[in-house]
Amino acid sequence: MEHNQYQHIEEAVAYIKGKIGQLTPIIGLVLGSGLGDLAHEVEEAVAIPYSDIPHFPVSTVEGHAGQFVVGKLEGKAVIVMQGRFHYYEGYSMQKVVFPIYVMKSLGVQILVMTNAAGGMNRAFRPGDLMLICDHINLTGDHPLIGRNDSRLGVRFPDMSEAYSRKFRGLAHRLSSQIRGDDGDALELQEGVYCGISGPAYMTPAELKMLVVIGGDAVGMSTVGEVIAARHAGMSVLGISCITDMAIGEELEPLTHEQVVEVANRTKPKFIALVKAFVREVQ
Repeated sequence: MEHNQYQHIEEAVAYIKGKIGQLTPIIGLVLGSGLGDLAHEVEEAVAIPYSDIPHFPVSTVEGHAGQFVVGKLEGKAVIVMQGRFHYYEGYSMQKVVFPIYVMKSLGVQILVMTNAAGGMNRAFRPGDLMLICDHINLTGDHPLIGRNDSRLGVRFPDMSEAYSRKFRGLAHRLSSQIRGDDGDALELQEGVYCGISGPAYMTPAELKMLVVIGGDAVGMSTVGEVIAARHAGMSVLGISCITDMAIGEELEPLTHEQVVEVANRTKPKFIALVKAFVREVQ
């Protein structure tokens, strides 16, 4: 961890507090590719471009707006990351997770992590929502390598329940109240997320390997951020929007535009689920 990370976090927090006044967000939401429209649901919203915040990286990926949106969602004080940073953009893993520590220092206790992912479980279909029950870090890096700052978290954080079992249970209960366009209740999948560095999509042989080691979905984000969140003492709900099927022997060519298109189609039920979770979570 960078030796001046704590000071940089404090400076970023001071800038944000100057913009949001007395509001103390208790829930943080990180919105992945094509899912940023949830930020439009925030009331009394204050938008803060990342480029204005001291020491912040800037999101370079299409579909990521690149700003914090702070306000009220379902009556709760929230801070929404509309766009995130990725290891493949050339940022260090410490820089990728920097906003997580900033959110924690602002008061966030509950983190909702979302992403677009390729489905490797044959029971999945494009457009499904998958609750993340666990992850496998295949990025080749780790955000906590280096000297630990005990003001941010313990040297060896426990990862036995990286994704809250209680939060997953709540999400499953709420999903039965959410109806799709066909009138049927929302059915949530659940599985293990494999986090890779990217930016290339995976080869068929690589995808077959991920299935063998226990993966259900694959993507290029989330894992580092969740490690940082657990290091900081946050509880996490993870949701993947399954945008395509990444099955080795049946692999079709894929573009980022296709990923965003499927995420866009899934948005209504995704937004409904997240809003219900924010409303009900304690």
